[in-house]
Amino acid sequence: MNNIVEILLVEDNPDDAELTIRALKKHNLANNLLHLQDGEEALDFIFSSEPNSLPKIILLDIKMPKVDGIEVLRKIKSDENRKIIPIVVLTSSKEERDIIETYKLGVNAYIVKPVEFEKFVSAVSEIGFFWLILNQPPIK
Repeated sequence: MNNIVEILLVEDNPDDAELTIRALKKHNLANNLLHLQDGEEALDFIFSSEPNSLPKIILLDIKMPKVDGIEVLRKIKSDENRKIIPIVVLTSSKEERDIIETYKLGVNAYIVKPVEFEKFVSAVSEIGFFWLILNQPPIK
């Protein structure tokens, strides 16, 4: 399973996860998506994966049980083989300290989840299109 995951969605809210997955599916970007519900599961997955089979992008919520997204970000970005994975924080938090902390840790983008359904779908679709289609990652 590890070698086919392109998008790792780490989201504890089932409604937000479902909306994100639906938005990506609507644009045929969710074929190789894995949804995990907390930071602990995400770290277990990432650190059990071979460096050449890591996801193309991680969509990461920061307010989660067990291990929060900031700690997930910290651990991934401090690992030499995994820090190149693009991580987009997709969260409802507009707190300035969260934004500053995640950028200091190396997040690639910080997006506040739009409340309106169509704007949310549009934002998620644009994230997927950019990171999976337009972005040129380093060769693994």
